Amino acid sequence: MTDAKNADLRRRAAEQLPLAFTHDPASGRDDLLVADPLSAAVRIVDSWPHWPSPVVILAGPVGSGKSHLASIWSERCDATPIHPVAGSNAAVIAADGPVIFEDVDRLGFDDTELFHVINSVRENGTSLLMTTRLWPMSWPVALPDLRSRLKAATVVEIGEPDEELLSQIIVKLFADRQLYIDDKLVLYIVNRMERSMNAAQLIVDRLDRLALARGTRITRVLAAEVLNELGNSGQPD
Repeated sequence: MTDAKNADLRRRAAEQLPLAFTHDPASGRDDLLVADPLSAAVRIVDSWPHWPSPVVILAGPVGSGKSHLASIWSERCDATPIHPVAGSNAAVIAADGPVIFEDVDRLGFDDTELFHVINSVRENGTSLLMTTRLWPMSWPVALPDLRSRLKAATVVEIGEPDEELLSQIIVKLFADRQLYIDDKLVLYIVNRMERSMNAAQLIVDRLDRLALARGTRITRVLAAEVLNELGNSGQPD
């Protein structure tokens, strides 16, 4: 093996060392970035308890802000997390106050139990918030009565972020880590990255770790390396 390859392997090994550090994102209502893709979802969360229906479903891709909004709503109304599966008593819990069921399409549910939860919410004047990556009509529901209940729910879709929102997200993600980068560098990243909040999180995380491992500041050259590594376009000018 050549010296150059040995050096590259040592560098890459060193870059894996700072994995123990974690960064807690600011997730309060004042920290929420509001732009067109999120505006409808923010309005529905802010309007509680005056919802158009007792059941609201937030649908959007990974990293779109569903969990942030769910956390805000849950704290505001002291909602109890549920997972409607057989034996969970989720319907009983739903009778006592607001409940939240996150990642519906990923965790799955029992048709009959979710049906009883929705009935309990309707009958007792409480609220149910659900989050999902998939539109509810795509859920594998076999129970006709449950499908009917889901059709009556208020579904709010969160779209992919636009350039303005992505820029704000990247600035916020760096600020959560006590890092502040030049606006031109933010624009450089946004113009070359995948248009998703998940991609923004991955890019900021990788840039932070790489800069820390190498003992350097975050530059355009470093950003181009990370963008290429993650499958985005971007070459240093």
